[in-house]
Parts: sequence; C-alpha cells; structure tokens
Amino acid sequence: MNWIVDYKHSQIEATVKHMMISKVHGSFDRFSVNAEIDEEHVAKSTVKVEIEAASVNTRDEKRDIHLRSADFLNAEKYPTITFKSKRGEIVDATHGG
Repeated sequence: MNWIVDYKHSQIEATVKHMMISKVHGSFDRFSVNAEIDEEHVAKSTVKVEIEAASVNTRDEKRDIHLRSADFLNAEKYPTITFKSKRGEIVDATHGG
C-alpha cells in the first residue's frame, strides 16, 4: 500500500539549543514522503523522506541565510536532506511500523 501524505496537515520541525540558553524552533517548508507499507510483511515496508535544505524556516531571515550556508546545512552543495528507512517494525498493538 502506498501511503499518501496530507501536506496541508504535515510538517517537519526541529528545535535546537542556542548558546545553551534558549531554544530555536524551525521547520522545513518543502519536503516529500514516499511510504510503501507492506501490511502482511511489515519489515519489508519502506519510507523515504526528502527535505529541501534551503526551505529551512526559523522566522528570522538573517538566521535562515546563515543556516543555509556552509557553516550549517550547506544547502548549495547539499540541496536535499534524505532519510531512508531500513525496515518497518510493529512496536505494539496500536503502533505499527
């Protein structure tokens, strides 16, 4: 079964400590998800998430420009952040792979 993401109700967020004093919250505005769920053999299920690094958004343009730079994400050289699962797993009766 191919799982379809509802992008209007989905987001990828991150929170990091800033100078050990405060936390900075941000998100990535552009991403795609491809999830192939094998309900009979959950371990064979796969998920691939691709995030456009340049779409980082902390609601501070100056900070976002710095985050896109080679100091952090290096979005020009590495435009895509990719996550690929290795397998699915059933955790318990209500939380599948």
